[in-house]
Amino acid sequence: MGTPSPRRRTEQRGLRLWPVGPVLALTFAAAVLVSAAVFYTGWGLLGARGLKPEHQVDSKTLFDLVKLAFGVVAGAGALVALVVAYRRQRVDEDGAMREATRLHTERFTAAVSQLGEDSAAVRLGGVHALAGLADDAPTRALRQTCIDVLCAYLRLPYTAEADLPAGDAVATHAYLALREVRHTIIRLVRDHLRLSPEHPHSWQSHDFDFSSVIFDGGDFSRATFSGGTVSFNGATFSGGTVTFIGATFSGGTVSFNGATFSGSTVSFNGATFSGSTVSFNGATFSGSTVDFTDATFSGSTVSFMGAAFSDGKVDLHGAAFSGGAVTFNRATFSGSTVVFSAARFSGSMVDFSAAAFSVGMIYFMGAVFSDGKVDFHGATFSGGTVYFSAAAFSGSRVDFGAMFSGSAVDFTTAMFSGGTVTFDLATFLDGTVTFNGATFSDGAVTFDFTTFSGGTVTFNGATFSDGTVTFNDATFSGSTVDFTDATGSAPSNLIPRSGSALPVGLILPSTWRPASSV
Repeated sequence: MGTPSPRRRTEQRGLRLWPVGPVLALTFAAAVLVSAAVFYTGWGLLGARGLKPEHQVDSKTLFDLVKLAFGVVAGAGALVALVVAYRRQRVDEDGAMREATRLHTERFTAAVSQLGEDSAAVRLGGVHALAGLADDAPTRALRQTCIDVLCAYLRLPYTAEADLPAGDAVATHAYLALREVRHTIIRLVRDHLRLSPEHPHSWQSHDFDFSSVIFDGGDFSRATFSGGTVSFNGATFSGGTVTFIGATFSGGTVSFNGATFSGSTVSFNGATFSGSTVSFNGATFSGSTVDFTDATFSGSTVSFMGAAFSDGKVDLHGAAFSGGAVTFNRATFSGSTVVFSAARFSGSMVDFSAAAFSVGMIYFMGAVFSDGKVDFHGATFSGGTVYFSAAAFSGSRVDFGAMFSGSAVDFTTAMFSGGTVTFDLATFLDGTVTFNGATFSDGAVTFDFTTFSGGTVTFNGATFSDGTVTFNDATFSGSTVDFTDATGSAPSNLIPRSGSALPVGLILPSTWRPASSV
């Protein structure tokens, strides 16, 4: 492991002082200007119109002039002493900083050399020494250097327990020793991120580079990531439990781009995302359990763009989306279980546009859409099951202009009581979409320009009691669209004009059927 110099990014590049001659000249000039300004200000305030001439100087006036001359000389001397004292103070401070930096460098070199030892105990000592050095660092840059070295140690090649040779006791012991050192680093980082920003040993707002690190456990619970850049790009979470329970992401950037979650449990339970940028772009979730239960997203940008959910479980049960933006644009759901049950969408922008749902289970059961916008426009439902049963749409704008071609999408007992929910330009090619027992009591639900050319869409027992539900220019050509036992007023432009035949596959309750079709 290379040893970065702690002087690499020091805040002090050496003391720079002007020559004493120009400094004194400028000081005297400034003093004269200030004195003149004071004199003329007083002159104006007193309303003086001129000086009384003195043809002869008496002894009292002469004595006053002598005192004035001595005062000027004394003032000049004081100015010189002040300048010299200031320069001496600056030199002393710079010398103290240089001495502190020199001592820091010596301790730094010794601590880093310990990290390269074969003995795990010595390496642990080096880890604690570096953490202590970071706390005592005379500058922010020197503290960052210590943090960089600790992160670099985690990025070193590492063999997970599952990849060890079977029955090799020596390899197992070496793995356990190395694992202890690595988990100690994670624990020290967490402890320092729990300290308030005002604490002299807090590491908040510093940068942490965990890119390509292999995590087989670790605890970041209740840590605060505020400011700075934290990178988990390309990291692998394989085995063990990594917890961010109760963590706070408030400012700065945290990225898990290209990370792989395979076989581990990663928990963001109760985490708060407020004002930061957190990205999981291109991450792969295959075999892990990733838990965002009761997490709060308020004012942050959280991106799962292009992420692949191919196995395992991602749980956002009870999560609150109340500001900012959360995007699953072009994400792929193929075999995993993703839970948004009882989630609350109120004021944020949640984007599933162009996402692909094929195999697996997606749950929005009991979710509440009360403000903001949720966008499924261009998404593809080609397999698996997506549940919106008992979801409440009351105040938000939700766009389902998607393609339904093989999935089972369930809106059973959903409540549409406000806001706007659109299925405009959606295509139903295959699969089953059910609105059985749903209630349409306010707001607007539109199926304008929707194409029903395959599969089954059912509104059995749905209630249309108020609001606006429209099927303007919808096309029925091959699907079964069943409104059996639906009650209330028929949706606008669903029923053909009198004398026209019902489209094939459209099933209406007897109270809605035109007279010529009864």
